[in-house]
Amino acid sequence: MKDQEKTPHSIYRKDYQAPYYWIDAVDLTFELGEDATRVRARLQMRRNLENNRSGGHNLVLHGEQLKTLSLKVNDNALAADIWQADEENLTVLTQLPEQFVLESEVEIYPQNNTSLDGLYQSSGNFCTQCEAEGFRRITWFLDRPDVMARYSSTIIADQKKYPVLLSNGNRCEQRDLGDGRHLVRWEDPFLKPSYLFALVAGNLACLDGEFITRSGRKVRLEIWVEPQNIEQCEHALRSLQQSMKWDEERFGLEYDLDIYMIVAVSDFNMGAMENKGLNVFNTKYVLSSPETATDKDYEDIQGVIGHEYFHNWTGNRVTCRDWFQLTLKEGLTVFRDEQFSADMGSAAVKRIEDVKILRTAQFDEDRGPMAHPIRPDSYIEMNNFYTVTVYNKGAEIIRLYHTLLGEAGFRKGMDLYFQRFDGQAVTCDDFRMAMADANDEDFTQLERWYDQAGTPLLHIDMEYDAEAKSCTLHLQQSQSTPDLVKNWQPWVIPVRIGLLGEQGEDLLCRLDDTPDAKTEHVLKVTQEKQSFRFHEVNARPVLSPLRRFSAPVKLDMQRDREEMAFLMAHDSDHFNRWDAGQTLAQDVLLDLTADIQARRELSLDSLFVSGFEKILHDTHLDGAIKALMLTLPNEHLLSLQMQEIDMDALHTAREFALSTLAQHFKQQWLDLYHSLRSTTPYSNDKNAINRRRLQACALEFLGYLPHTDHQHIGIQLAEEQFQAADNMSDAEAALKLLVNHPGPARDKALSDFYKRWKHEPLVLDKWFTLQASANHPGVVDEVLALAQHPDFSMKNPNRFRSLINIFSAKNPTYFHAKDGRGYQFLAEQVLAMDALNPQTAARVVSAFNQWKHYDVARRALMQAQLKRIIASPGLSKDVYEIVSRSLG
Repeated sequence: MKDQEKTPHSIYRKDYQAPYYWIDAVDLTFELGEDATRVRARLQMRRNLENNRSGGHNLVLHGEQLKTLSLKVNDNALAADIWQADEENLTVLTQLPEQFVLESEVEIYPQNNTSLDGLYQSSGNFCTQCEAEGFRRITWFLDRPDVMARYSSTIIADQKKYPVLLSNGNRCEQRDLGDGRHLVRWEDPFLKPSYLFALVAGNLACLDGEFITRSGRKVRLEIWVEPQNIEQCEHALRSLQQSMKWDEERFGLEYDLDIYMIVAVSDFNMGAMENKGLNVFNTKYVLSSPETATDKDYEDIQGVIGHEYFHNWTGNRVTCRDWFQLTLKEGLTVFRDEQFSADMGSAAVKRIEDVKILRTAQFDEDRGPMAHPIRPDSYIEMNNFYTVTVYNKGAEIIRLYHTLLGEAGFRKGMDLYFQRFDGQAVTCDDFRMAMADANDEDFTQLERWYDQAGTPLLHIDMEYDAEAKSCTLHLQQSQSTPDLVKNWQPWVIPVRIGLLGEQGEDLLCRLDDTPDAKTEHVLKVTQEKQSFRFHEVNARPVLSPLRRFSAPVKLDMQRDREEMAFLMAHDSDHFNRWDAGQTLAQDVLLDLTADIQARRELSLDSLFVSGFEKILHDTHLDGAIKALMLTLPNEHLLSLQMQEIDMDALHTAREFALSTLAQHFKQQWLDLYHSLRSTTPYSNDKNAINRRRLQACALEFLGYLPHTDHQHIGIQLAEEQFQAADNMSDAEAALKLLVNHPGPARDKALSDFYKRWKHEPLVLDKWFTLQASANHPGVVDEVLALAQHPDFSMKNPNRFRSLINIFSAKNPTYFHAKDGRGYQFLAEQVLAMDALNPQTAARVVSAFNQWKHYDVARRALMQAQLKRIIASPGLSKDVYEIVSRSLG
C-alpha cells in the first residue's frame, strides 16, 4: 500500500451522477462446471439521453476476476482493438447506437472464490452473494443499484450433482438435456438492481408450505437446506408465514410473486440476503431444534426471516439510488423487524435489547475512527459501511418519524412512499419528503440526522414552582464528540417524558398551552436550548425522561442515587425502570473502579443493594424483564464512560460487585433457582422462555460464590443442569458457568458437549464461542490453542467469528491483557483472513478501533499491530480503509 498508485481512493456522495447507459432487460445463461463456469449475458441497453444524448461517453462496465471469451453488439463481434479490460472495468471504445444489445461470454471459477462474494461454492453447492458489488464477479455489468432491469436466468448443470437449480422470480421452464445435464429457466417480472440477483444450485432438500394472501392468492413457500438439516426448518417456515401476515396487517403490503424461497448455506458473510423471491440465508438464521438452538436463537431466526421478507417492499420494490443511501432500506427495514419482533414477543424486552446494542456498539462507533452519519459522505470499500450506524441508528431515525407522527401518521407516510416510488431507486430525502407531504409537516431539520455524525448529548434541568404548581424542564443539546462535526446544527429530538409522584404514580399534568392533561408527553426539541412548562403539578415530581428511549442520545442530567433507586423501583415504563437500574449500577461500578485505582477499600453501595433486592423480590415482573434488570452493565459499556480505559480496574470492580451480590443474596439465589427448575418437558411458550432466562440469571450469580470445603455450589448445580438438560438454552447456561472455572467439571462438560455435537456446525460454533468468552486468566492460551483445533476453519465465517471475533470483541479483559498477546494474535488472524475473505477480516480488525483510549503501554502495543497490518503487501481495500482511519 506504500505505492501511491495502489493506495485505494475514496468515492464521494457529492460526485453522484446517473449512468451514461441504462439496462432494460438481462438474459443470463449459466453453464455450471467443476473446473470453470461459463456465463453468457444478453443485455438490452440504451443511452441515457439526459446526460449522454450524443453518445460521446464510452460504455464502461464493471467486472472483477472475469476471463472474457467474447463480446458482441447487435450480434456483431467486437474487434479486439475497440474494447479494453483491466482489473475492474471493461471499456467499449466506439460510439454505440441509441439502443443496442450487448452480449458477453465470460469464464469464472466459483470453486476458488473464498471471498464468498459473487458466485461461489459452499459445501459443494453453488451460491451467490451480490450485495453490495458482487455481481461484477459474475459478468460484465453496470453493477450499481440505480440500474434496474428485468431478469431472466437459465441454469445448466449436472443433474445428479445439482438436482436443484434456483434463481429469482417464477420458474417457467425445466427440461432434461439428455447428456446428464438439465436446464431450468427463471423469469422475474419485477425491475431490480444487480445486487438482488441470486442463483443457487445443489443437492438440497425442501420443506414446503403456503400462504394465502389477503387478496386470496396462494403463494408457495419453500425452504431449501442440505438434506441432513431438513428436520430443523419448521420454526423458519412458521416465522416466514408470521412475517407475511404481519406485513399485510400492519402496513397493508402483500407479497407479489407466486413463490417465495429461502436457501440456507453454511458459508456466508452476512446473516441473510433479501434477493427478490430467493433469499439466501446463513444457516445460523434458519436451522433450529430445541436440542441445538437456544431461545435467543429462535428469536433471532424469527427476526432475521422477518427482516429479509420485509425487504421485499422496503429495499426491493423501492431500492437505493446509490450505496450512500443504504440506510434508506436497511434502517427502515430494521425498524420494521424490530416492530415485528416486539409484537411477536415482549415489546419491553425487545426495546431494551435493541438499545443495549445501540449504546455498546453504535455509540462506540460514534466516538471512534469509523464514525460516520447514517448517510455517509464517502467510502473506500462499500462493504465497510454495513455498520451499526447505518442499520441500528438508521432504525432509530425511522423511529423518530414514528414517534413524531404516531402510528396513523407513519402509515400514511409509508403508503405515500410506496405510491410515489414503487419500482424506482430513490434517496433518503425522497423518504423524508413522503413522510412530510403525507402529514403536511416540515421535516427539513430531520435531514441533520442523515448528515451529522456523532451521538447527541441532551442536558436536562428541572425547576419546580410550588406556588404556581408548575414544573419547567430546561433542555440543551450539543454534540458529545465536539470535534467530529464542523458547523454543527441542532437536531430534532423527540423526548418522551412522564412525571412521577411521591408514591411512584404517574401524574396527570398539562403541557404549556395544551388543553388536556396527560401522564405522558412527547417534547419536540428543535433548538440548542429550549424550555417546556407543565401545569397542575401539585408537588415536586420525579422526572422519567426519554421513555422507551425516544431518541438515540446520551442523557446528561444531575440525578442522585436516591432518585435512580426510586425510578428503578417505581417507573411504570419498563424500559426506564431498567435504564434507571443500569445508570445506578454504572455509577456504582465506576466509583468502585476509581477506588481500585486509588487503592481504597471496596464496599458496595447500600442503596444500590437495596434497589437490587427490590427487583429480585418483585413478583410482578416477568422472568425475562427481571433477568435484564438484574444483569450488571458489561465491561465494554462501562469502558465507554472512561477517557482512558483501565480494563483491569473495571474488571476487578465488576467482579467485586457480582461476588458481593452473589454472597449477600445467596439463599435468595438458591431459592429462586430451585423454584424455576422445570419438571415438565421442554416448551418454547413465553412463560417457559421467561422461566429459563431468570433461572440462567440465578445460576450465573451462583457461579460467583466462593469455594467452600473443596465444593462450589454453583459448579455443582451447573453440572447437574448440564447433564439433565433437554434443550440448548439450559445446556448453554450451565456450560457458560462451567467454562469460567478451570477444573475437572469444566473439562468433562466441554468434552461431552464436543463429542455429542461435533457433527453439528452451528452447535460446535457455540463450543468455540463459550471458550473464547470465558472469564479466567488462562483464556488467551486456550484461544491460541483453539485456533489450531482441527475443527477451526478460516474459510467458514461463522467458525472464524465464533472464536476470533468473540475473543477480540466480547472478551475485553483478556483480549487487552498487558502482555499484548491478544493484539498480536488478532493481527495474525486478520492478515491470514484478508488473503481469503477481506469482508470478514475487516469486521474483526475493528476491535482495534478504540486503541487511542487505552493507557500508554496498550496504545503502543495496538498501534504496532495496526502498523504491521497496513504495511502488509497486497492488503485489501476493506482492511486498508479501517486500519488507515484508525491510525489517523
